[in-house]
This record gives sequence, structure tokens and C-alpha cells, in this order.
Amino acid sequence: MARVLVSEKIADGGLDALRAAGHEVDLQLDLSPEDLLTAIKGAHALIIRSATTVTAEVLDAGTDLVVVGRAGIGLDNVDVAHATTRGVMVVNAPQSNILSAAEQTMALLLAQARNIPQAHNALVQGRWERSKWEGVELADKTLAVIGLGRIGKLVAQRAMAFGMRIIAHDPFVAPERARAMNIDLVSMDEVAAQADFLTLHVAKTPETLGLIGTDFLAKAKPSLRVINVSRGGIVDEAALAAAISEGRIAGAALDVFAKEPTTESPLFALPQVVVAPHLGASTREAQDKAGDTIAEQVALALAGEFVPFAVNVAAAEASETVRPYLGVAEQLGALFAGLGDGLPAEVEIEYSGELAGYDTRILTLSVLKGLFGAVSDEPVSYVNAPQLAGEKGVTVKDTSTSSSVDWINLVSISGGGHQIAGTLVGLKAEPRLVQIDGHTLDVPPSAHLLIVNNDDRPGVIGRVGTILGDAQLNIADMDVGRSAGQGGALMVIATTGPVPTTVAEELRAADGITSVSVIGR
Repeated sequence: MARVLVSEKIADGGLDALRAAGHEVDLQLDLSPEDLLTAIKGAHALIIRSATTVTAEVLDAGTDLVVVGRAGIGLDNVDVAHATTRGVMVVNAPQSNILSAAEQTMALLLAQARNIPQAHNALVQGRWERSKWEGVELADKTLAVIGLGRIGKLVAQRAMAFGMRIIAHDPFVAPERARAMNIDLVSMDEVAAQADFLTLHVAKTPETLGLIGTDFLAKAKPSLRVINVSRGGIVDEAALAAAISEGRIAGAALDVFAKEPTTESPLFALPQVVVAPHLGASTREAQDKAGDTIAEQVALALAGEFVPFAVNVAAAEASETVRPYLGVAEQLGALFAGLGDGLPAEVEIEYSGELAGYDTRILTLSVLKGLFGAVSDEPVSYVNAPQLAGEKGVTVKDTSTSSSVDWINLVSISGGGHQIAGTLVGLKAEPRLVQIDGHTLDVPPSAHLLIVNNDDRPGVIGRVGTILGDAQLNIADMDVGRSAGQGGALMVIATTGPVPTTVAEELRAADGITSVSVIGR
């Protein structure tokens, strides 16, 4: 099995799950950058948290790497672009700390509103300063939530329980969706004009860097209090400190900083500011969930299976309609590879029926994974399959059509003079091959398939059965397909074992048989 290098402490449950799957867990904590370059050699997976930096140099040194897993949400410390170039999957645990981060946001919001840390420090130092630390109520105040994703929605729900009015800014959320949550979507200028409290729940990108800076703070209400439990750098700390010092806004509470770890900031000297050392995910529950989740994702990646939280795979979070077709799409790709003598210069993948209304990019990746996995000795993943297509000069096109005459959904692959299509049938959603080279049929995909083109006349099927029987090959499934307007027929036979070359040659030489393809030899 695989060697999994773990460079930072994660929950024991996740490590135990990897060991139970048969993997070697190599726990080497607190590695220096130089030591990591040595330790990564021969590792198939690397699990980190926030302290380990996975640079291009590290990725290049890890020539056997299949996956890098970050036990948390942020990926600032992973060169994702270079990992993708190298064909290394990068996964995280995006849902592990959402509840903890939302609760930390509320804790800081309340601490800022009621000056709890300041009053605590004064009292334990022997000063009873009851009048000095007068606060404000949350009820009837306006909270602006910047980023209405998973964490932002949890914060909004909790703030509503305090009687707050919620507005939000998120260009990726439809106004109708926000209204359904009793939230008004507004511009950043309107946030500045209306907000008494502001919480941030956005990723650190070139667009969000310095989002709360001099320009925004100049427009803000004097009552504004800024809470940041997302990423350092989204708030311009110097501009924020100046606005608070000059009385232009009321205060702030920060859990994250542009440079971490840090013990120096102009904000630390201001009594209107509450700070914490990046504790958003620091709960026992969040750490357990992160460890369990990342172990599960790494195990899936090592097994070559669909990984829901892969960040460098297009459309990684497949819809419930699309996901059941991942397996049959990969099977079709593998079978298509066996139809011809080599890979075609162009492969066209068509999605028909209900699938046409969904994002099917992950299905295309599944087809390519099956296609190149059948012809390559190297491991093929959702990440490196498109690269293999480019390296082998295969152009891939995918199309969608809402019409599908005989099936609710259909996945079809064509190219190089061959075509294959499949779907799922019945309550158990069982995979079926339903078309090969224009012939209609109905047979389950199999690891060992024999595809026989023959004259459509009596005696040919019996002749094929006799040859297979004499070779002690048992037939697991079989179907015969006709093509309208053609004089030929097609047999698809699933055998319980591989078909030897000698048997295939005997079939090709038999009367009435025009061609034989063996898949899964």
C-alpha cells in the first residue's frame, strides 16, 4: 500500500483509519523545510495543517506524490498551481471547522460589543472599572456579513437570534436566495453606510486583499465594529488602527493577521480592539473532524476514486444527479480504449437527457481517467488525466443535449470510427452498455468483454459459443445487437476470465465473423 507522510499533528482517528486501510503512516512532526525535502521522497501522500509550506521544490522532490491533504480549509501554504502541473491532487477539509469558526465569530462579536477581555484584565489586575467598559447591545443593530457562504450563513442565523438586522455582500449569491434567508444583499458602499457590525467570511484572493482598507473605512459609520475570523490581509491592519485611534469607527476584533504568528501590531495597543491568535478552528470537535475528513479524502485519492473535496479538480463537488454516473463514465472510457487499435486523435463525449442540465465536467474527467488508465502503466487520476490527453495529442470535446429518446440519461463516447454509450437502469442504478458502434444492446460492463462483429445469419452465435466452450471460457452475460440499415450484427459477451490471444484468433478465423475486439485481456 502507500506511504503517507504526516508532518503535523492531526486527530488519531484519521491516522488509525489510514492504517486500517493498509497504508503506512509516517509521522514526522516539525520538519524543517530542508528535512521535508528529504522526507517527501518516496511518499505517496502528504498530510499537513497550516505550519508546513508545500512549495514547488517540495512537490518536485516528491516524485511519487499522488495527493497533498490539508487538514483545514485554507490552502495559502500549498502551491496548488504547481501541484496541478505535476498531476498531484490537493484536498482539504472545507466543512470541518465551519461551526467552530462561526461560534468564534459570535464570541468575538460579543466580546467586542461588551468589552469583556478589557474588563477582565482590569479586574484581575485589581481595578474595578465598571463605568469605563460600558458596551452596546446587539439587538436592533445592523450586521453586515461579507461572504454568505457556509460560515457566513451560520453567523447570520445566530445573529438573527440576538435580534440583529442582517445585510450581506456577496457577488456570487443570488438576491432571491438571500431574501429567502431574510437577508438583504447590498453593495460595499451600502455596507459602509449601514453597518454597525461587520464580519468577514471570504477567501484571501487578489480581489479581497485589503478589502477593508482606507477607502472603505472613510465611508463607514462611527459605530462600526469590524470582526475578522477569515484570513489575514483582508483587513488593512494599519488603516484599521488609524481609523480606531482617530475615532472614525468604534472598534474591532481580529482572530487572523496578515503575518502569522505575530506578537506586534498597531492594533494591540488600542483598548477598543479584541484579538486572538487564530483560534477559529481551535476546538476539539473541529480538529477531530478535520483529521477524519482529510484521512478519508487522502484514502480516496490513493485508491483512485472520486474525491469530493479535491480543490484542483474541475467541478469536484458533483451534484447528486451527476455523481452516480462517475463509475459508468470511467468504465465506458476504459472499454472505449479497447475498441480500436490505438487512441484516436479526437474523442467526443456527449451527455444526453437530464444530465445535460448539470455541470458534467467531472464526468468528462472520469471518462478520461478510464480511457488513459486502460492504456497507461502510470497511475491516472482526475488531476493528471487532462494532462495525459495533451501529452498524447488527444483532443477532447464534450457536448450536451436534453433529448434522449430511449434513456433518461446517456453518456456516449465516440472517435476513431468507434462509439460506445452507457447509462444506469432500475432502482439500483445498475450500469449498462446500451450502444456500441451504432448497435443497440443491453449488457452490464465487465472487466472481460468480447466484442464480435458478424454476419447476421443463422449459426454464427452457436459457432462463437462452441469456440468459447472448447476453451473452457464461461459466458457471464451476452447480448446481440442489430443496426438499422446494416446487414451485420454485433455480439457483446462478458466472460468470467480473460480471453487468450489464441481464442481471439480462432474467432477471427471463423466463418461469418468480420472482426473481434478483446477488452480487459
